[in-house]
Amino acid sequence: MSHQPRNILTDRQIVDLILGGDMQAFSTIIKTTEGLVAQIVYKLIPNEEDRKDMAQDIYLKVFHHLKGFKFQSKLSTWVAQIAYNTCFNRLQKKQIPLYIPPDGGWEWMESRRRFAVPETTEETDGVLLKKELNSLLQTEIGRLPPLYRTLIGLYHQEDLSYQEIGQITGLPDGTVKSYLFRARKMLKESLLSNYKKEKL
Repeated sequence: MSHQPRNILTDRQIVDLILGGDMQAFSTIIKTTEGLVAQIVYKLIPNEEDRKDMAQDIYLKVFHHLKGFKFQSKLSTWVAQIAYNTCFNRLQKKQIPLYIPPDGGWEWMESRRRFAVPETTEETDGVLLKKELNSLLQTEIGRLPPLYRTLIGLYHQEDLSYQEIGQITGLPDGTVKSYLFRARKMLKESLLSNYKKEKL
């Protein structure tokens, strides 16, 4: 009886293996989703110690809830949703605002969702300048509200669609687009006001 290599198993096969007692198959889930989970945790959770706890907590939840996975989305999207909700709950407990509403005041979102990143630079002459601009961009992304940072990471760095981001965060596609637009606008304004004279 031949076995498929683990890297080409379908989501259903991986889940069936784990539910059948194959604990090694769970490491496949971790390997294929750890980048996405890290993207969410690092964008939403500011404290380093909290981040380590969150990652363990997220994968424990994935393991314990795996039998409830309905295959209505990709397994990686479902894992990302657990990661997002776990981080969201932590922020809510600590009363950290998730985003800035259009009126400019910090506020909690009623629904859970996420966001996107601006395209980095125009063509430049040197690698050093590119690196410098990218570093400035990352610094400014880090200053955005947690939800905006997360949406940017998921959209621009993880290449997820609006629909996938919506599944993870629970936001309608239109809201995801709107928040991404706002996040890019904030980034652009911040970059122009802080760095125009010296850098850009």
